[in-house]
Amino acid sequence: MNDERIFRLDDKPAMVVGAGSGIGQAIAQAFAAVGARVGCIDVASEAAQDVAAGINSNGGHAVGIACDVSNEASVTDAVASFVESFGAPRILVNGAAAHDKSGTILDVPPDEWNAVLGVNLTGPYLMSRAVLPHMIAAGGGSIIHIASQMGRVGSPERPAYCATKGALIQLAKVMAADHAADNVRVNTLSPGAVETGRMTFRFGSMDEARRVSGPLHLLKRLGQPNEIAAAAVFLASEASSFMTGADLLVDGGYTAV
Repeated sequence: MNDERIFRLDDKPAMVVGAGSGIGQAIAQAFAAVGARVGCIDVASEAAQDVAAGINSNGGHAVGIACDVSNEASVTDAVASFVESFGAPRILVNGAAAHDKSGTILDVPPDEWNAVLGVNLTGPYLMSRAVLPHMIAAGGGSIIHIASQMGRVGSPERPAYCATKGALIQLAKVMAADHAADNVRVNTLSPGAVETGRMTFRFGSMDEARRVSGPLHLLKRLGQPNEIAAAAVFLASEASSFMTGADLLVDGGYTAV
């Protein structure tokens, strides 16, 4: 394959879950820029539509689809809508994540625990389960679960988040083993702290997030959404054709020491 084509996704149908903002939005835009036909999937319908409209206005091909990934019927409908628009998905990015409140397990009531697991872990399970038959029938593809550096190390008062991200890394390994014969590659992409709305939710402002969290990374800063999106293009494309069951850390050195 020519080097200049190896990172292309020309005409590949790609579903990006959590595309309404932050890292998911950056991934959807990056996929469209290298030729993919993108389904912008998000529980926030208007945000999904806005991201898709922006891609289309820049010459790309995208559709916005509302979906609650914790609800099986909603997932089934979203996949059916995408297939009707662009055909069988050849790429799936599971990037939806719930906002989790800080606290030990004594502070996190069961309903909040279950809500985080429903989006962060059950969501990728339901979405993958709905997409895989289409992807396998079409000849295979790439599934990417957005995990976190917190899937490898613990963070105080983040029990549900850390548990789900660690579970995604393991889920990808099992799915990779189960579906290698179907020509489906499954990997996780684990960002460090990235400048998105999740940082302002947790720290109150981006300046405070930079002050507190930035120095925890060897590069002494927070990541940018486009830096994670570039890694997602790699995992979705033929550039990573010999990679499955792996966790790609893009964490600014957070877990290195």
